[in-house]
Amino acid sequence: MDPGPRGPGRAGGRDEPRAPQARRRAPQPRGRHGTSRRHGLVGRLGDGSAAPGGGGARGVRRPRVPLRRGRRRGAGSPAEINLRAGDYVNMGLARHAGMPVVVVGDIDRGGVFAAFHGTVALLEAADQALVAGYVVNKFRGDPALLAPGLTELERLSGRPTYGVLPWRPDVWLDSEDALDLAGRRAGEGRAALRVAVVRLPRISNFTDVDALGLEPDVDVVFASSPAALADADLVVLPGTRATIEDLAWLRERGLDRAVAAHAAEGRPVLGICGGFQMLGTRVRDPEGVEGAPGADVPGLGLLDVTTTFHAEKNLRLPCGTALGEPASGYEIHHGRIARGGDEEFLGGARSGAVLGTMWHGSLESDGLRRALLREVAAAVGSGWTASDVSFGAARERRFDLLGDLVEEHLDVEALLDLVTSGPPADLRLLPPGSER
Repeated sequence: MDPGPRGPGRAGGRDEPRAPQARRRAPQPRGRHGTSRRHGLVGRLGDGSAAPGGGGARGVRRPRVPLRRGRRRGAGSPAEINLRAGDYVNMGLARHAGMPVVVVGDIDRGGVFAAFHGTVALLEAADQALVAGYVVNKFRGDPALLAPGLTELERLSGRPTYGVLPWRPDVWLDSEDALDLAGRRAGEGRAALRVAVVRLPRISNFTDVDALGLEPDVDVVFASSPAALADADLVVLPGTRATIEDLAWLRERGLDRAVAAHAAEGRPVLGICGGFQMLGTRVRDPEGVEGAPGADVPGLGLLDVTTTFHAEKNLRLPCGTALGEPASGYEIHHGRIARGGDEEFLGGARSGAVLGTMWHGSLESDGLRRALLREVAAAVGSGWTASDVSFGAARERRFDLLGDLVEEHLDVEALLDLVTSGPPADLRLLPPGSER
């Protein structure tokens, strides 16, 4: 669980983050280490810890901890006290299951010591009793410089830091936090294809475009102004937690006209879930699922589709074919679409170079992604050629690398002790939360 400001997405959001699909490998117990080891100030922890993903590294046999006894990952900050009453993904889940909690803080955002201490201090006493310590993430520089601060943090809060993970730009994993949004650049010079993803205020499931960023010679950028769409070859409208509100934001910024102009030139547009619904003729919310009951607004009119929101959420794992390639994904939405004369496309619709789908994750299918990019290249006259990159293999390599970093920089035995034994019984309670 990461401290710090996060988006408001919790229970009741229209779209929700997808659960990670990659396997997680559990570390092997090892001998005890002192405080400096918990702080990650000494090198490798020794032999036999585990990395996520495929087979173990360096020929070590790596036993696994069953998931029911292993870790769970929260979403956002555990100290969002305004959302605590309805929270079931952070401290609500931990409290229900009696699970120990380790707070992970990205030091590159600044203020990590204040965030660690403040996170614990804001929690009510029963929640504090589960927070066993901290992990510093994305540190650049000499970790010895952190030692005095980590020692003082343990003195003040009564909780150790279990390690310091270094900054590695080649580790990027699925994230549900819009603060983590960053483009994927192909490298030096002008890429053969440029993808502009509209950065909606309530964007969700934006990992849908991660697979595009893996393709050589493809730039993926996040855009929030018409000028940023001007030289895009493909414009993507991603998922959103509030279709009608983000559609209004789109119009306020003139992005609706920019998307329409892009499509009028024959350049491709792709809408995914809420973004697809925006491309239709109308969006209706008679029951007030997203806002005021009875809302009925015009869409961008680029597809012959109407969307009506219903209280019951649609959850599916569809599969099929599109663009001559097998495809699969997942659906998680309240909106029900009615397609008019446009052709069907992955649970959505297509009209010329404008495509919309209700399937999240479909671009992780390598053949479909390459077929889409070939169509984009043909439409804009680009010389882009398809690669043989595998999204699944790339994700697995990143989990392996993350596992190696965990093995080297965290006190794996101490974390396993938490998994098997639970939080220490004598954790200090900090004011003012301790008084609640």
